[in-house]
Amino acid sequence: MALRQTLGKGLRLGRGLLSRWLGGGPPIPAPPPPRAVLLRQQAPLPPARAPGFLREAADRLGLRRMPLRQAAVRLSAGPHHRRRLGLALSLGLALLEPALAEQRQADEACKDIQTIFIRRNGTKKDPLGLFRRQGFKLEEYSIGQPIGKGCSAAVYEATIPFSACDKANEEQNSEDCDCRDGSGIQALDARQARYWRAGFPLAIKMMWNISAGSSSEAILRTMSQELVPARGSALSGEFGAVTCPRKPGFGKKLLEPHPNIIQVLRAFTSRVPLLPGATVDYPDVLPATLNPSGIGHSRTLFLVMKNYPYTLRQYLRERNPDVRLSTMMILQLLEGVDHLVRQGVAHRDLKSDNILIEFDPAGCPWLVITDFGCCLADDKIGLKLPFTSWYVDRGGNSCLMAPEVLTASPGPGVVIDYTKTDVWAVGAIAYEILGARNPFYGNGESSLESRSYREEELPPLPERTPLEVRKVVRALLCRDPKKRLSARVAANIFHLSLWGEGILSLKDLRLDKMIGWLLHQSAATLLMDGLGDGNRVETKLKKCFLANLEYEDLWEAAALLHSWRKVGTGRAAICFS
Repeated sequence: MALRQTLGKGLRLGRGLLSRWLGGGPPIPAPPPPRAVLLRQQAPLPPARAPGFLREAADRLGLRRMPLRQAAVRLSAGPHHRRRLGLALSLGLALLEPALAEQRQADEACKDIQTIFIRRNGTKKDPLGLFRRQGFKLEEYSIGQPIGKGCSAAVYEATIPFSACDKANEEQNSEDCDCRDGSGIQALDARQARYWRAGFPLAIKMMWNISAGSSSEAILRTMSQELVPARGSALSGEFGAVTCPRKPGFGKKLLEPHPNIIQVLRAFTSRVPLLPGATVDYPDVLPATLNPSGIGHSRTLFLVMKNYPYTLRQYLRERNPDVRLSTMMILQLLEGVDHLVRQGVAHRDLKSDNILIEFDPAGCPWLVITDFGCCLADDKIGLKLPFTSWYVDRGGNSCLMAPEVLTASPGPGVVIDYTKTDVWAVGAIAYEILGARNPFYGNGESSLESRSYREEELPPLPERTPLEVRKVVRALLCRDPKKRLSARVAANIFHLSLWGEGILSLKDLRLDKMIGWLLHQSAATLLMDGLGDGNRVETKLKKCFLANLEYEDLWEAAALLHSWRKVGTGRAAICFS
């Protein structure tokens, strides 16, 4: 340890001298160590294999900017004091290079695994059997009973009656079926019957149009946030849709598909119909043709999505998932939020009503994030919103609004960074999933406000909650976003907790064991996916994990988890069964 500290000090000093001597200018200040390094310094790993030390030394030496071997040779041929510095630099390189080579190999292995699983982590191209030329007119749908109502829309169950598919079947027969005999038609009829006679597999969301006017182009532009999770083919039809779904005039991003994000299958404008319950549930937003006192326009936006049986709130009212299942549910939200951040989108309205649930063949819940009406998805500003006045929209659901958003004061140059706001909301929702009351809901002494709460005021989670889950939830609810865990690192901690007991049980966290475990997980996941197990929640989660695999994020998660368990050895940590 003393040798490492001495070398580190010498290399930092040598870096400044080298930059002055080789660059001819003032010494370049050493960059601050990355956050991952600071975390590992707080809970150090065995020094022989600590990537944080290697990365910090490489950064401080300028391995990416300066040919150090050439610099060492030049120093060795110079005056006496330079020769000593050159010898010290050569010694440092000799110690660093093998470990750096091992780190590069690990990074390359992670990238190779990621490349394989990115293709396998996508969503089905046509999850409900919709045809390319079908579903762009409201008249094609049979609309059932209302599913729910929010502050800006009503959602109804829907289907496309089998009779409405006859013409589409004839057109699709030539593309999907080479055989022209009766067997091919019967097979296609059976497939349609499976989709449309089973009930109402679709949901139609009718937006309330109060200020967008009756022009299709104006409606799509005003409600463009709702189109962020739309598929590339959702807007390619007729009757109010546009032929170029990525038209920059809308000013919003389009999300790449992800298993934990809702997909908008069709989006079109149409005249507002009188649907069941409309005159009772939302009479004021109806057009004057349907309600003389209504203030709505005669045309609006309709979104077609898959119909999910539950919202998260409804599910938790009826069931109490066990610890392992609860952890996998929180993990799914983290995977979804991580995807949003990578795409430069902030949801800004995460709550249990905006999370939908379906079930895999084993009855395990799969979560998807929906309702993007309040999202920030601007190509020009990314996740950093200029907050110049109180009129700037900060998002919805003030109860679960992150502290840095709720406490921001507008002014020239003020920016709200939404990079870690959704993950804060996941930390609050985790209380509900784990069977506790959300501390940021309700009024009274037992409720907290994100504007003013202190972290020590957060209530304890149920006793059955594992140590690592409690630690992650606390880390997600840090007031300071710089100290808050990212969605990716938090998700990696859960992945390691659920499936990485073998490497975490080692006394020393070793890089070669980590890569061996990753290769084993990759092979097992490919095998299960190939055997038709790809729809099971556990397999889908592993595919998400491996498709987003990055060495530094994984090592940071492993280091944190290793340190937490090391500290908790005096107290029996609750592990997953």
